[in-house]
This record gives sequence, C-alpha cells and structure tokens, in this order.
Amino acid sequence: MKLHIYGMLRDYRRRHPLRLHMPGHKANARRFPLFKDAPLDITELPFSDCLESPDGAIAQAQEDVAEALGAAKSYFLTDGSSCGVYAMLYVAKRRGGKVVIARNSHKSVYNACAVLGIEPVILKNNEKDGILLPPGAADIESALKKEKDVCAVLLTSPDYYGNIADYAAVRKVCDRYGKLLLVDGAHGAYLRFDPDAEGLYAGDYAHVWVDGSHKTMPTLTQGALLNVKDAEFAPDAEEGLDLFRTTSPSYPVMASIEYGVKYMEEFGAALTDAVKRELLSARTRLVRRGIGCYAESKTLVLAVDFGGMGISPQLAREELERRRVFAELEDGRYLLFYFSPLTSPREIAALERKLRQVARLKTLKNTASPSGEYVCGVKKFGYLTSRSVAFERVPLAAAAGRIAARNAGITPPCYPVVVAGEQITPEAAEALIRAKHTFGVTDGTVAVMNIGGRT
Repeated sequence: MKLHIYGMLRDYRRRHPLRLHMPGHKANARRFPLFKDAPLDITELPFSDCLESPDGAIAQAQEDVAEALGAAKSYFLTDGSSCGVYAMLYVAKRRGGKVVIARNSHKSVYNACAVLGIEPVILKNNEKDGILLPPGAADIESALKKEKDVCAVLLTSPDYYGNIADYAAVRKVCDRYGKLLLVDGAHGAYLRFDPDAEGLYAGDYAHVWVDGSHKTMPTLTQGALLNVKDAEFAPDAEEGLDLFRTTSPSYPVMASIEYGVKYMEEFGAALTDAVKRELLSARTRLVRRGIGCYAESKTLVLAVDFGGMGISPQLAREELERRRVFAELEDGRYLLFYFSPLTSPREIAALERKLRQVARLKTLKNTASPSGEYVCGVKKFGYLTSRSVAFERVPLAAAAGRIAARNAGITPPCYPVVVAGEQITPEAAEALIRAKHTFGVTDGTVAVMNIGGRT
C-alpha cells in the first residue's frame, strides 16, 4: 500500500537531520529515550505539507481516504472525534438554529451546541435492558413536525453498546423535510470495510459524518476523520475545522489515520469476518452457561450483563483486572469489552474463559445493586436559556430538585446524566455521587440555576 505521510516521515528520519525546528524533544535518543519513534514527530516544514492548507503528502492521503470511504472530502483530525463533531455542527449552524439529537449524545455534541448557539431538541429514545436505543424515524419525524426551525438531525450511531440507527428510514424523513443528516459514527469506522454490514455504515446515508478511526481501526489515539458526502458541504466543514482544529497536528497520528484506512481497505473484510464469527460463538456459549449478554449489539462489542446476574460489575471488573483483563467500560450494570478487526481468536477465547471463571465465584453472588431504568433529569428549561442565567454550585447530596445550569455526567461513556435545563432527580444525583470519573462535577458540587442571583 502507498503511504504518503509515513513514507515522507520515514525518508526524513533516514536523513539524520539537524532538527532546528519544533518539537522540543529534538528526537534526542539520550535525553528522550522512552519514545523510539520520536524522529517521526515533526512540525510543518517545506516538504511535510500543512494540514490547514494541504497540497502535498497530506492532501494525497486525504484524497485516497475519501475515495476509500465513499466521501467527496475527508479531513484528518488529530484532536479526536470531538473536533469533527464541532465542525459538523458548524455546518448545521450555517443552515439554522436547532438540531434534533439523541439524549445519550456524547458530551461534545452538547458542548458544540453551547459554543455555537444551537438549541438541541433532545429525544429520550426507547430503552431496552437499561440501555437507550437510537431514536427511530417516527420519533424524529414527530420532532420535526413540532419544531419548525430545525435544520439537521444528528445521530450518535453506533453507540457504546453497538446499537445502530435505521439510517435508511431516518434519511428518508430528513429528505422529506429538507433536513441535513449528521452522524457521530465514532464507534463504527471499521464498518465501511465489513462486506456484511450493508446499511450499517454512517457514510452510506449521512450528509456529513465523523469516523473515530482510533476506536476500531489500527490508528493511534486521537486519530479521526470528518467526512462530507457532497462537495457543497466542504466549504462550511473547512471553515468549522479552521475554528476548532489544532494548528499543531501530530504527524504520527495523521500517518496512522492513513495507514488505518488503507490497511482495512486491503485486509479488513477477512479480519472482520473472522472476529465476528469468533465473537458470536463466544457470546452464544456464554449465554448457554447463564452469562447474560446484551443481544442488540451490531458491532464488535461484548456487553456482559453482570448486574442482571446479581453480580456487581465493579467487583467483576476488579476480579478480571487481577486476571489481566481490562474492559472498556463499566456502567453499573454491564461490563463492555471492545474488539477490533485486529483482535485475535486467542484473545477472545481467553476472555471467554476468564468471564466464566469470574461468573462462578461464590463471593460475587448477590453483590449487585438493583438496576433501574436509564437515569437522567427532567426537562424544565431550554438548554441555551439555562446556560445563560446566573448559577451557583451546590453539593450533589443537596442537588435533587434543582435545575441544572451545566451538564454533568459520567466518563466514560461521556453522556450527560443531567443536561442544563433539567431538574436533577434523586436518582441522577446518586448516580453522579457513585461515579468514579465525572464531568461537570467539581469537588462534589454541580452548577444549578440561581435566577435573580449573581454568578
């Protein structure tokens, strides 16, 4: 495969250059010994192209990737998918003031709405086994009938649990009402190269979409892509990127984005098929042994329902870590294990074996707390309005009944438990108190509206 960016970096390293440019580590092997690939870490130089206005190796790589993904234009992101979400919503902002989103959208969606002055029309979605499902076409159409000034629909699909929206049906609704379809497809980049995933890849239906390359493909962390289906959206996408993308992009990350797509284009179909077969077999055997798994996932994720088995997922996670198994996420009920086309059958077999060991531990029986419905606040005010008024911070223990002035949630998965403008329920406050890692919580306090007070 032809790798434009890596090839350029490799050639520069071979020249043993006098590095009188950034970054400051200077690839000094004696003083910077832990990072063997530091010679590939460079800045914009006359030969290395520039991500802000590419016309060399980066431009060639982006053109190749766009062709592979079925996009008119693809843009490399070294700031993660969040940067792409901001730029994608900038495209929407140029066309209106409201966007329909799912309740469990990533925090970057809500943050971008706040920064850009977009009022989100939030759909609660349906729930199954404690997990919110993507909004259906009927739910979206109902919202579009009520909210006349909506300019776009933004789907988060796939989500952390592997749920995928009915893109075809939603796109028909968007076309009928003349709205953009935007997709935060961060968890589904590999699906482009799965020959059996017809209708499951965001790029087959979206006007603009984000691929989180690093999540499911051989790409370094923070490597992602913003893609536009039609060239007419490119000027606004580029203007959005100019506002939000770093001016110091990582060349190794960019090289890995190009590599990840081209590697998957060449080998992804066979690798993905092998992992899917192994994962399906393992899931089937686990269920037969009474180890519950979320059944609706359409991606390479295994969500084990420890809570449903009466086992504390936190204790199960700790036991697995003692066995050198590290899950992606523990949400109070499920433990999520993330695979990719590069996961080996041996690793899947090892996970299955250790899950069975942990599930048999007598010390874990009846340790789970009762699992209720998906926890969130209750809307009382508009999102933008609630962010514009005076607020104060109160302890979470005293926050129930107050109206949130800022979002607060658990990370991962970085979904808000309470959204600005929602009344904080006792269950929501308790969920934030229990969480190990949060956002929007400072020293055990959250921001609540204080109408008539001072900020």
